Parts: sequence; C-alpha cells; structure tokens
Amino acid sequence: MFAGLENTMGRVAERLSTNKVLVAIRDGFLVGTPLIIVASIFLVIANFPVPGYSDFMAQFFGKGWENSMDAVIDSTFSILAVLGAVGIGYSYAKQLESDAIAGGVLSLVCYLIMTPKVHPAFVNEAGKKFTGFAFSNLGSAGVFLAMITAIVSVKIFVTIQKKGWVIKLPDAVPPAVYHSFAALIPSAFAMFFAFAIYLIFSLTEFQYAQTFIYKVLQAPLMGFGQSVFFEPLYQFLSTLFWFFGINGPAVTNTVFNPIHLILTNENLEAFKAGQPLPNIFTGPFGDFFGNFGGGGSTLSLVFLMVFLAKSERMKKLGRLALIPGIFGINEMVTFGLPVVLNPIIVIPFLLTPLVNITLATLATMWGIIPYTTGASLPWTTPFFFSGWLSTGSIVAGFFQIFLIILGCLIYFPFFKALDKQYLKEEEGASMLTGDELDDVDLNDLSFDDL
Repeated sequence: MFAGLENTMGRVAERLSTNKVLVAIRDGFLVGTPLIIVASIFLVIANFPVPGYSDFMAQFFGKGWENSMDAVIDSTFSILAVLGAVGIGYSYAKQLESDAIAGGVLSLVCYLIMTPKVHPAFVNEAGKKFTGFAFSNLGSAGVFLAMITAIVSVKIFVTIQKKGWVIKLPDAVPPAVYHSFAALIPSAFAMFFAFAIYLIFSLTEFQYAQTFIYKVLQAPLMGFGQSVFFEPLYQFLSTLFWFFGINGPAVTNTVFNPIHLILTNENLEAFKAGQPLPNIFTGPFGDFFGNFGGGGSTLSLVFLMVFLAKSERMKKLGRLALIPGIFGINEMVTFGLPVVLNPIIVIPFLLTPLVNITLATLATMWGIIPYTTGASLPWTTPFFFSGWLSTGSIVAGFFQIFLIILGCLIYFPFFKALDKQYLKEEEGASMLTGDELDDVDLNDLSFDDL
C-alpha cells in the first residue's frame, strides 16, 4: 500500500515542483519574504504586547510614536502586489532561461498599466479627483492580478525573443546596452498587450482588470481560505508529503501560499485600522499553531524521546534533535528515526497537526486566544514566543504549550511501540556480539596465516 501511495505522491510532487508557472509563483513571493519579516519586527515594536509599553515609550519618543513605524510597514505590507509582480516576473524569466531582471521590471510595468490610477471617490477641495496609485490596490487586493500579469507578460516577452524579433547590435557594444536594446521589441509587445487589456476592461462594467479578477477569482478563493476546511486540508497535505520524504510545504505552498499571504495582510490592515480582525487562517496561524518542531508536530515526539525513551537510539537521536526541533527543524527526526514510510508513526504524524489546528481554530472562535495580527514572524521562532507575539496575547503562548503536551499524549503509544522495537533490536545485537566473542579461541590464532 505504502509503495503505491509513495509512487502517486511522488508523481504529484514532481509535477507540482517542476511546473515552471507554479515554481515561479512560489519563488517569486519568497523574494519579498525577508522584507516582510523585517517589517513585522517594526509592527511588533509598535504594538509590543505588554501593558503600559506604549506609554513608557512615549516618554522618550513622544505621543503617537507608533505612527512613525508605518513608514516601514506601509512600504512592505501595503505593496505586496508590487513585490509579487517583480519577484514572479524575475523568477519566471529565470525559469524560461531569459533575462531575469528584464522579466521582473517588465512584469511590474505591465501590472501598473492595468492598475487603477483614478479614484472618483476621493476629491480635493477644488473638486479634482485624486490620481495616482493607492495602497489599497497595490496590496493584497492586487496580488492575483500581479501573479497573472507577471506570467503572461514574461511569456510574451520570451516568445517574441525566441522568435528572433529583437534589435541586434554589433558585438563591440557594451553588454548592458546590447541587452537593453534586445529587450526593446519583446517588451513593447508585452506592454501593448497590457494596454489592450486595460482598454478592453475600461469598456466594461468592471472598468479595470483588477476589479474583474478580484470579484471573479480572488474573492471566491478567499472565501475558501476562510472556510473551516482550508487550513486542515493544507496541514494534512503538507504532512502527507513529508511522510513520503517530500518537503510538504515546498509543494503545497505553490497553491496555498498566495491565499495565506492575502489573508495575513487583510488581518494586518484591519489591525492597523483598529478594526476587528477578519481571518483565522493566516500564515502565522498555520505556522505557529499547526506544527511544533516541523512537519507532523514532531517536537512532542522529540520530548518523549529525550525523557522517556529506553533504547539508546531514541535517546541519542532525541538529544540531538531537541534544539533544532525547538526552532522548527525536524529533518533529523524525519529521516533519522525515521518517520518517512514508518507505519508505526504514520497515524500520530498525520493526526497531531490536524488536532492542533482544529483545537486552535475552536480556541480562536471561542475567544480563548486572539486572532493573529498579521505580523509575519520567522517560522523558526520558538513556541510560546511565536504564539505570544503573533497574537499579542501571552495566553496564546501557554496554549501552544498545551498543544505540545497533548501531542505527547497522541504520540506516546506509538512512540512506546517503536521504542520497544528498537530496544529489542539493540539487545539482540548485543547478545549476538557477545556470542561471537565467546566463540573466539586465542589458541586458534597462528602467525603462519599472515
């Protein structure tokens, strides 16, 4: 059975991980991840979850000092679509073995061509409409338009380039000049295409491609992201891939990450505006309440190995895996225990993240722990601190500890069975070694055999 499933999951993972469009989307969003994490540090500094913290800081920096942090926060979270357009365009051009920088810049320009620039709802005192790019369009609302635009514009660029419709200059021309002129005609085709789409939508009731994509594609997907099935499905598929030795999130994030990103940003925007937070299933919620110690929430298993194991194999591996596990790294357990294709561990390995995410969802719905604020902390942030900082409540940190203890109870009977098996193997190996030594007779040794 496992062999059949392994082949099936392997084929699915291979197709998803080698699809150039999906890889470009996944890697393209990763380009902005370090910037978002840094901006999240500013968000945490501005809203550190300790009573009296804001008033204490105001003594040194003045009242309203938190607002100055928006210079960094708005320059990252509020332009997610811009970062996505550049990152995906760059990554897709690289996948197609073309000029990556040109692909990233072209994607950004084509995206901006189709982005709303006139805002009739906002008028100044002279009655003039506001014109320009609004954060509301460059943030989470424009992410799907950025994704589609980046893929289509780069595809057009590369297709025209491969047809040879480029301006060719002598070899003596500096490379920077040569490449810029070589990109001229392919870029023109992509930009004219974007402009044509802009004109077509201006004749419809939607007015803009962004409005159409948001209503027809993005809003329904966000509805799925807010359903109770979204996060459990993500956790289950990610863990299932890990069981077969495939990096689960690397596969599933190609589909789920854009939705997580948008839901997280919506919470951040509501948090900054002092409004109720709309989404439970954000990126930080899945990272910090679904798994502890990596896929399968194996930190619970590691604690059992350290404190209750009788076999030397489990004890030593547990001690080695403890520190990495606290920081969310569990390859040592996954491949060293191993967890991969281990029929004894498969049930708790798949079950524990589902139990964690279900209980965390119920705890959030019942008001036991708050919604995550949108702060995107590094996934290596240790438990307790990750729960506390991502929600602003220390109760969430203690809830994480409760989930880890519960995970120990789920893993325990299966851990016990595996520990007994390893202990029996160690005792058998020890007896075999002893018997072999007993059979050795020093009188049988002869230098003539040398």
